[in-house]
Parts: sequence; structure tokens; C-alpha cells
Amino acid sequence: EVQVVESGGGLAQAGGSLRLSCVVSGFTFDDYAIAWFRQASGKEREGVSCILSSDGSTNYADSAKARFTISRDNAKNTAYLQINNLDVEDTAVYYCAVRYGFRACELSTYEYDYWGQGTQVTVSS
Repeated sequence: EVQVVESGGGLAQAGGSLRLSCVVSGFTFDDYAIAWFRQASGKEREGVSCILSSDGSTNYADSAKARFTISRDNAKNTAYLQINNLDVEDTAVYYCAVRYGFRACELSTYEYDYWGQGTQVTVSS
């Protein structure tokens, strides 16, 4: 059974930083993509960034390119999302998602097969 577990969220001040983690277990494929999405209250879920396990290639939403960095540690089956210079607009539940395959990753929710429960990020001014 594939499990996806996020951690690292919490309350932070604007201008600060957070690093979210996503641990994937039960995966039987070597090639996969991990993505981060977020959903603010009353808004649709939006893609933030994704990364391929095979070569580490990444994709970012335009809004995330300046302050977000995705990375992965294949040995730990873990992906990270570093958020710098936090803004109150970053307040949301952050979800991690996984899908099989080595094709370039996209930021559509339909692309991903497995999802975590999410971790809340709250940024205060």
C-alpha cells in the first residue's frame, strides 16, 4: 500500500522560512514524480512544484518560482519544499502527491495517483 505523509507545516511569521517534507512508502517503481499542491480556504487546489525521481528535473508554477524550491532524496523516498520569505498569501493546506513514470511532471491534480492528508501552513503578518 502506497502511503504519502507530509510534515513540516505550522505557524510562521511573514518573511520567515519553512521546509515541508513528503515521505512516500510502499512504492514499487523506481521512476516517479512527486508534486506539491496547496489549497487555501475557499479556493481551488493549485499546483506549486513537482520533481522527477530519475533526474531531478523540476517544474514550478509561475507564482512559486521566486520563493519555492523543491528537492528530493531518493534514498529516503522523500521530497522537500522549501518556502522562503513567507507571505500571508502562502497560508494553505499543502498536499504532496505521487505518480508513476518518468515523463516530465505537470501540475495538474489529475496526473497524480496518490495523495497525502496535507499539512497546514499558516503565515501571520
